[in-house]
Amino acid sequence: QMQLVESGGGLVQAGGSLRLSCVATGLTFSNKVMAWYRQAPGKQRELIARISIREDTDYADSVKGRFAISRDNAKNTAYLQMNSLKPEDTAVYYCNIPRGYYRNAPATANWGRGTQVTVSS
Repeated sequence: QMQLVESGGGLVQAGGSLRLSCVATGLTFSNKVMAWYRQAPGKQRELIARISIREDTDYADSVKGRFAISRDNAKNTAYLQMNSLKPEDTAVYYCNIPRGYYRNAPATANWGRGTQVTVSS
């Protein structure tokens, strides 16, 4: 059974950094597009970063230049390096598997619990 487990969140001051991890089990990780999403209080969940099987990457404008998505196929793990964090980055962060490497590709896996990121000003 496919499962995604996110970790690495926490409380950080504005300007700080965090590295999130997403461990995937029950699937052939290397042939899956992976993506990170976030959901802030009172807002819809949004896709913020995605990585193709060839390691092409794409980012939402709100995080471009500050966040970096990567993957380690040997560890079945996707990462999100977050630098220059801002209070508006406060959200629960999730990973998932988009149907393909294109905009608005629907997520295909059950959502995990996510990991909370809180950025203080």
